[in-house]
Amino acid sequence: MSPTVTTESPSRASAASPHADAHTVAERRRSLLEGRLLVFAAIIVSAFTLRLAVTAFTPLAERIGAEVGYSTTVVGVFGMIPTVMFAAAGVLSPILVRRFGLERTALLAMLAAAAGQAVRALVPATWELLAFSALALAGMGIGNVVIPPLVKRYFSDRLATLSALYITMVQLGTVLPALIAVPVADADGWRVSLGVWALLPLVAALPWLWVLRDRRGREVVDRTALPEPDADGRAWKSPVAWGMAGMFGMTSLTTYAMFTWLPKIFTDAGASAGFGGTMVAVFSFIGLGAALAAPTVTARVRNPFPIVIGCAACYFVAFAGLLWAPMSAPVLWVLLLGLGPSTFPMSLTLINLRSRTQAGSAALSGFSQGVGYSAACVGPLLFGVLHTVTGGWTVPFALLAVAVLVMLAGAWQACKPRMLEDTWR
Repeated sequence: MSPTVTTESPSRASAASPHADAHTVAERRRSLLEGRLLVFAAIIVSAFTLRLAVTAFTPLAERIGAEVGYSTTVVGVFGMIPTVMFAAAGVLSPILVRRFGLERTALLAMLAAAAGQAVRALVPATWELLAFSALALAGMGIGNVVIPPLVKRYFSDRLATLSALYITMVQLGTVLPALIAVPVADADGWRVSLGVWALLPLVAALPWLWVLRDRRGREVVDRTALPEPDADGRAWKSPVAWGMAGMFGMTSLTTYAMFTWLPKIFTDAGASAGFGGTMVAVFSFIGLGAALAAPTVTARVRNPFPIVIGCAACYFVAFAGLLWAPMSAPVLWVLLLGLGPSTFPMSLTLINLRSRTQAGSAALSGFSQGVGYSAACVGPLLFGVLHTVTGGWTVPFALLAVAVLVMLAGAWQACKPRMLEDTWR
């Protein structure tokens, strides 16, 4: 589907010669194709930046704490910031979209992510590190919300393909920082290891600037009202939206708890810090396969709930292995753990598959991520607090098991073949 553009009036069209009409149509098609390619590049590059601030930090959390001077409990606070800011973005993004449009909001998101990551690598105190990490993650959270409706607007004829591509880029942006954070910090210090990732959101901002400079891009922003003023409120009445929020939120709670504490689980079991960072990278890397496969499978299956059951089984086996024998087969446990969050790309794909309109997609994206991340934000902190209080990992993993059960309940509602707009009437 091509972007919305203005068209000539009937009287002007009838006055033009057939040759001029053919030339105009050819020029318009070429311009629309170029516009779609530009938006495609903007979406793909932006998607790569949406997790950088998370997995660039977690492998270095204890090293940074030793220099800056914060406790293990504060590591849990850092682990909670992504979900808190992503939840706030779910509320803020619809307001920004109504004021500025989807494209300008995406540009603002990239600039905020770049500024936050650059400054946090320079500050000397814990509170400043927290504040600018929050700024970076707010930008990334806004990007999380606006990309699905951008895909629906420009590529409604290729939803599964575009969803697979941009979710794959999200996963790549999750894997790479975790994989090289410790080696770069060993060579050049943790500040360089954190700060270098600020360059990528700046690169991602460039295509959006080009989109907005293009006349067609400005017309799309100016002429399209997304979301509808009452669409966000009506999402609260929909079991599809609540199910999506539960599926999205509990997947995120589990994922961010593991991003934060997986290195600690392995170092407590006798592994090195480098091994812990590598396991976070492996955990993220497994999501690449899911990112490629899950959107296509979800789009082709009428009700993908059986896939969610398989993901839950992977979670439970991985939790048991990490709890009772973490170093007996660490790669196996992390492989299974990485298959569990396949429900994340499924959720992002279902945002467009369970909505009829761009307004519905924007409302469902904002609601599911806002409510879902609000619930998920307690995960990393509570996981760490339970570990500190009990002195072991049994109770924290019991928390994650409950989260998986809630995810199953939400997925039961989200996966049913029905549309958001039909359920809120």
